[in-house]
Amino acid sequence: MSLPALADISEPIDGLIRVETSPRKVATPIIMEMMRSVYPHDVVFGDYCTVNDYIDCPPDELFDYLADTRCLEEWTYSLRGFTPTEEPGLWLAYDRLGSETRIYTRTVADSRSRTVDYHCAWDQGHHLWMIYLLRVVDAQVVLNKPGSVVLWTNCHHPFYDHNPYPETAPPQRPVWVGDFWDMFSAGHLLELKNLKAIAEYRHHNGLPITPSWMR
Repeated sequence: MSLPALADISEPIDGLIRVETSPRKVATPIIMEMMRSVYPHDVVFGDYCTVNDYIDCPPDELFDYLADTRCLEEWTYSLRGFTPTEEPGLWLAYDRLGSETRIYTRTVADSRSRTVDYHCAWDQGHHLWMIYLLRVVDAQVVLNKPGSVVLWTNCHHPFYDHNPYPETAPPQRPVWVGDFWDMFSAGHLLELKNLKAIAEYRHHNGLPITPSWMR
């Protein structure tokens, strides 16, 4: 018995492809047309930048580590010197990609779904528009083996193209964070490999995933 799906819509919807209106013989050529042996970089990473990897480390322990903002001191390429600000939960660090640029970070985490979102911004901490979305998945569920799968996505916020708060930038800084967008996929994969190396080393050597200095 079919449910009354889309019963509230009486006219065709452009771009909607379902078996009722597009049988397999019709849908297969459409799908084949969508597949490419080579994809332009901006098609894959233009509006969304996603990297993923398997990490041989218990998912709950990895989540606890990632949920502490200070972990970024260890596995990111260039964020250093995290210190708490007067605003609870908001941290100040320096992004060495931007000639000692200040970066503000607030971590929003949910242990039930193991999501960790880093809300960040260069120069000012009032509008944290750079959002790094991470999810830790139990690899036993999705890959049938122990460990974790980390899914990490960034969206191309329009502020990457133009600094919305130029008055907060240090004088004569030669770069803006958005200048690196085309490199985000490779840069984030490099950092995810850092996370993998650190977490797996600690797990394989019987060390706590979250080190004592963060406790």
